[in-house]
Amino acid sequence: MVLIIMGVAGAGKTTIGKLLAEKLKWKFYDADDFHPKENIERINNGIPLTDEDRLPWLLAIRDFIGRLKAPAVIACSALKEAYRQMLEEGGGDIRFVYLAGSPDLIKDRLMERKGHFAGASILESQLGALEEPEDALRVDIGRDPESIAEDIIRKLDLKSTIK
Repeated sequence: MVLIIMGVAGAGKTTIGKLLAEKLKWKFYDADDFHPKENIERINNGIPLTDEDRLPWLLAIRDFIGRLKAPAVIACSALKEAYRQMLEEGGGDIRFVYLAGSPDLIKDRLMERKGHFAGASILESQLGALEEPEDALRVDIGRDPESIAEDIIRKLDLKSTIK
């Protein structure tokens, strides 16, 4: 199984994803690591990515999913339905968890963020591109990460791969 933790920048994908992976004893991967250098520079400069910019990134993630041999958690924005469909082409049991929250809460988080290339300047474009999923587990990010992770594990009936 591959669990994709999705949402806009600042929703907590990496925080929740790492926590889930730790609790489940699964591997964690951050989709940001698959971005070409040009994409990172654009985002860092507050320039929204286009679908064309995202295509090589999405294909790299899709291909990576297809090579996975063990359960994993991936933090990936997966903003549009077409992106999610492309990721699902990687094959296997893929489930999406949508981290949803108010734009004000997310903006506050991004304003406090240090050391990440995606800052508050990207939020408006991300919210504009977001197509909220109908078939994902929707989770409110207004709670603490521990509660959110436990809720996801319970609702998806996930189990650790370590006995």
